[in-house]
Amino acid sequence: MSFRQYLRDNRINVAIALLAIAAPASWMLQRWVVGAPPVNDFVGPPISDYVLYNSKVWSYDIDGLLSINMTSPRIDRRAGDESLYLNSPVFELISKKPGVPNWQGNAPFGRVNKSGTQVNLDGAVYMHRPAYAQGPMATLCTSNVTGWPKENRMETADPATMTQGASVMNGIGMRANLNENHLELLHDVHGTLYSSQNNATAKPLDCRALASATGTSKAG
Repeated sequence: MSFRQYLRDNRINVAIALLAIAAPASWMLQRWVVGAPPVNDFVGPPISDYVLYNSKVWSYDIDGLLSINMTSPRIDRRAGDESLYLNSPVFELISKKPGVPNWQGNAPFGRVNKSGTQVNLDGAVYMHRPAYAQGPMATLCTSNVTGWPKENRMETADPATMTQGASVMNGIGMRANLNENHLELLHDVHGTLYSSQNNATAKPLDCRALASATGTSKAG
């Protein structure tokens, strides 16, 4: 039997065999000419497990006492790190000393880690404490604060302005232990201090008003 006769009698099997060879050969030729397809490394935005609206978050210290509460018009729980992301949080830091009022404040954004041991306040942070028997009103203006609510501590490396009564202090970097009612500016510290008696009787200042006045004078 001639080769031509064999092909004629087995043309279906031959055609299948040729297709089986041609398909991978054409794919390899295309990869060689065009190259490998580009890798799509787009990850996309973080995905939220759920979203809460007009909600409140509480954190308790190691003794089971309330240390901080936060309210937010929107809270996202992220699937990746299981943190809570807060829009426009308003918070209250609970005082551990009788007779000393709580600190209250706000920030554009906030984040609470999975275990609730760390809070990040992103953007401009404003805090104030009302006057009480042992001290005048106090305010704090800074940004990008990291806090440890179970220990009632916080710090930032950004510029900060503190006022207490008529006294004003400016500096770079701040740390605070609110259990001890202690706030400390770390670098390039300057300002104006008054005695406790003068602070108690003088008109209290607000760091936001100071910033606004500074901006107005610079603009003029």
